[in-house]
Amino acid sequence: MELIILRCVFLLCAGGVSWIINTALPSDADINPYLVFVGIMGIAVVAIMGDIFISSKRIDSISAVYFGVLIGFLLTYVLWIALAPLFAQSLLLGNAVKLILGMLLCYICTSILIQTKDDFRFLIPYVEFVREVKGFKPLILDTSVVIDGRIADLVNTGVFDNQLIMPRFALSELQAIADSSDKLRRVRGRRGLDVLNRMRADDNVDLMIFDRDLPELAGQTVDLKLVLLAKHLEGKVVTGDYNLNKVAKLHNVPVINLNEISNSLRPVYLPDETFKVRIIKPGEGAEQGVGYLDDGTMVVVEGARNRIGQELDVRVTSTLQTNAGKMIFAKYDTN
Repeated sequence: MELIILRCVFLLCAGGVSWIINTALPSDADINPYLVFVGIMGIAVVAIMGDIFISSKRIDSISAVYFGVLIGFLLTYVLWIALAPLFAQSLLLGNAVKLILGMLLCYICTSILIQTKDDFRFLIPYVEFVREVKGFKPLILDTSVVIDGRIADLVNTGVFDNQLIMPRFALSELQAIADSSDKLRRVRGRRGLDVLNRMRADDNVDLMIFDRDLPELAGQTVDLKLVLLAKHLEGKVVTGDYNLNKVAKLHNVPVINLNEISNSLRPVYLPDETFKVRIIKPGEGAEQGVGYLDDGTMVVVEGARNRIGQELDVRVTSTLQTNAGKMIFAKYDTN
């Protein structure tokens, strides 16, 4: 409703401007007043239509353009004070130089601010031209953790109040997986895109696509790009990839490993405890069968190789905890 009122007032103002221009024209001017009216109203309608069709607007981008042009004009004015005596004899040449100087400086300043708008904030009294970043450190997502999907459920619990950042290069990798000719990879890629869309549609999730090209990222692998980006933004890498976890720690970049979080929340089975598990495939050992708990934990059962497809009562002998996951070793007593 506010936009409708604003646009109606804007059209009325456009009509008023055309009336002022027509009344200011000399009586002998060979200009049709109706043409002036139609022209100004046409410009107003084009501006409104552009505003309607360009629905996605970012205040930080708009403010970057605004301050870029403002700084460009200021620098032009300061430089022209120094250069004006050189063109005192030629007013036409001086005006041309001033226009070219203003054009170049406005472009350069605006370009620099647009490319670096994520590194600082545009502030004027009582108005901040940037969305407030939640939490203390941004969380940089990698492709595997988005495909995994648990990050969306974890964020919905309210445990993380940080800004989530999906780098453009990681998103491109995810799109390539979704377009793969391999059916399994294609399903995984599309699942990752669905998870991203679900988080982006949630008003309580602060998700940003980071599309700046930093010089230090050029020519690096995707994993190393994630680590260097996290270091640049002073954030943390969120991953389920064991190798990326190691690379990040080598660069002293904090890591949130979803497997470690999941492992810490899984029920712990102690030696001699019993539970039921369905054997689904043979293990590497001669008499081993392998099953999985509901949470994905692998259970290696001695003496169950010939019991594939059956649900057995097994007794825990030991557990193995790693960053890549948890394994439970158990024994099936045939007696």
